[in-house]
Amino acid sequence: MPNTANPLSEKVLLAMPDSSYMNAAQLGFFRDLLRKQRQDLIDNASMTIDHLRDGEAEADPNDRATIEEENAIELRIRDRERKLLPRVEAALRRIDAGQYGYCEETGDPIGLRRLLARPTASYSIEAQERHESRQRIQGK
Repeated sequence: MPNTANPLSEKVLLAMPDSSYMNAAQLGFFRDLLRKQRQDLIDNASMTIDHLRDGEAEADPNDRATIEEENAIELRIRDRERKLLPRVEAALRRIDAGQYGYCEETGDPIGLRRLLARPTASYSIEAQERHESRQRIQGK
């Protein structure tokens, strides 16, 4: 549920001085954003479950094939969202712990623009690139 007492917009957020990084207003903005994202993920999963449960068996093989393909696409999307949910939860825990917005590897600020693009980010861009490079080298 969005915090209606927190009228902070992305524009206002980005206009704040660097000294305001991860102040209470910014943390509230990201907490609301992440809570909404979490609720959307949960709602989407529920809708998919209901949709698949209510699916009617089509007599026409072409219609049935189309429905099965649509269901497969929907399930792939929900699987990606299922993997995102723990990252959203982890970001909310970092807010509660006072660690949100700072790189887990270096402790440096992640940056507002990166967090707006990816609110679950836990690494700065540089640390993320190093992390991904190590994964490629290790073949994971």
